[in-house]
Amino acid sequence: MIYLLLSILASTCIFLIFKLFDRFKVNTLQAIVFNYIVACLCGLLTYNKPINLIEITEEKWFYGAIALGFLFISIFNVMAITAQRNGISVASVATKMSVIIPVFFGIYMYGESTGYQKIIGIILALLAVYFVSIKPNSNLHLKSSLLLPFVLFLGSGIIDTSIKYLETTYVSENGIPIFSATIFCFAACIGLGLLIVKIIKKEFKFNPQSLIGGAILGITNYASIYYLLKALDHESIESSTIFTVNNVAIVMLSSLIGYILFKEKLSIKNWIGVSFAIISILLVTLA
Repeated sequence: MIYLLLSILASTCIFLIFKLFDRFKVNTLQAIVFNYIVACLCGLLTYNKPINLIEITEEKWFYGAIALGFLFISIFNVMAITAQRNGISVASVATKMSVIIPVFFGIYMYGESTGYQKIIGIILALLAVYFVSIKPNSNLHLKSSLLLPFVLFLGSGIIDTSIKYLETTYVSENGIPIFSATIFCFAACIGLGLLIVKIIKKEFKFNPQSLIGGAILGITNYASIYYLLKALDHESIESSTIFTVNNVAIVMLSSLIGYILFKEKLSIKNWIGVSFAIISILLVTLA
């Protein structure tokens, strides 16, 4: 359970870091690319075996890691575009409600438990995500421009499901650092490709703050994935429980931190969502 808690804290810190990017005028794209480089280095440094590139390419999870690296940075960009065109609330709901995909995958693929208490907890978790994401003075119109939110929903769900499948099927306990490093490496390569295109088009202007912001984000990002994988590796907790608690707790903590540190207003619906989140976590974990 400690690994799940650490993953939740690290993932919540990611939202806090992004919030601070605007304040310190950090270039988001440059910071994201550098973040993947730092996250990759973290994986390589925490790997306790000699690094053999040939052996890594022969691992059964290798091509899955390439696909995840592509999905990581692609879905992140979709998230940014969705937030700009449809609003942050829509992007948040689409991302976090995608938890239903890995939850059903765990139940169908691994025969995980589906008692009434757990089902009620999952439904409350989805309601919690919805209510917490509706910010005051924001318009949440899920029917408008459904393509981007749907792609974000599907992509986020596929990422979580793929991580679970690869970790369970192919990744050894000692292989988590190098598996994570490989994912971040390919995400970094794609990100560097995007920056090179910007340089060629003469649209690139180096932002020194992005190095510091990217380094902090990279360490935090690596921690969130590493501890999530460690939690999924724990046989005593089902993946459907882990993903439900992980997603709803991140939404709840992010909202509370925004309220306490950044004086963000929470409506009655938001507080109802926080209440649902607490109840759903209790129901799912005790099921």
